[in-house]
Amino acid sequence: SGPLMLFYKVGPSPSEWWGMLITSEDCGQTWSTPRRIGKDDALGQPNTNLLGPVKNKPIQLADGTIICPSSSEHDGWRVHFEVTRDLGKTWQVVGPINDASQFNAIQPSILTYPDNRMQILCRTQEGVLASGWSNDGGKTWEALESSGLPNPNSGTDAVTLADGRQLLVYNHTVRRGDFPAGRQLLNVAVSSDGKSWKPVLTLERSKGEFSYPAVIQTADGRVHITYTWQRQTVRHVVVDPQKL
Repeated sequence: SGPLMLFYKVGPSPSEWWGMLITSEDCGQTWSTPRRIGKDDALGQPNTNLLGPVKNKPIQLADGTIICPSSSEHDGWRVHFEVTRDLGKTWQVVGPINDASQFNAIQPSILTYPDNRMQILCRTQEGVLASGWSNDGGKTWEALESSGLPNPNSGTDAVTLADGRQLLVYNHTVRRGDFPAGRQLLNVAVSSDGKSWKPVLTLERSKGEFSYPAVIQTADGRVHITYTWQRQTVRHVVVDPQKL
């Protein structure tokens, strides 16, 4: 609930940009004046820019709290969260939850489970997707660990389905090697526990690049996936999750 919120970045590079926010009370017909999200010392340097969600979507809890999965690249790749309880007027930072000594991780996706548990899946430089868990609704997080899924240093996205399953869109490849490698293969996998993943759909398998997926589930139950196709355009795929 609340206004439509559009987050975006301004700046010359991911290590220097800052987060901006505009809102709409009429389903996108008119928009507020753009404003910077703010600054916070928690990100390692005085007055570090808040970024909002980095690549992947926020989640909104039952009490209205919005948690933005975020990350920074100015001091290693590190994951943090930017939290607002008043629809973007004020913000609190949770993290960073890693120091880049084991995993250089960015662009987390948040998954939800019963009993106030949450999971993130993150892109890394270490050849695997990193996974992290919270047992208190995102207030604190355990150390990142390997998910066991390969990641060729490429963006992913994931969503918790209405039936409780988790759905992940990612490049199931190593970074370099025989075909398919890198971003030449784009897959969908599902899981009931966030630990064991079952491949259910291959979206692309071809020379070139298929990257930066985003995924949501709409009110009619359909899953919508978008991704960059060959660095030329954006492809939109609609999936019935009951068939997965």
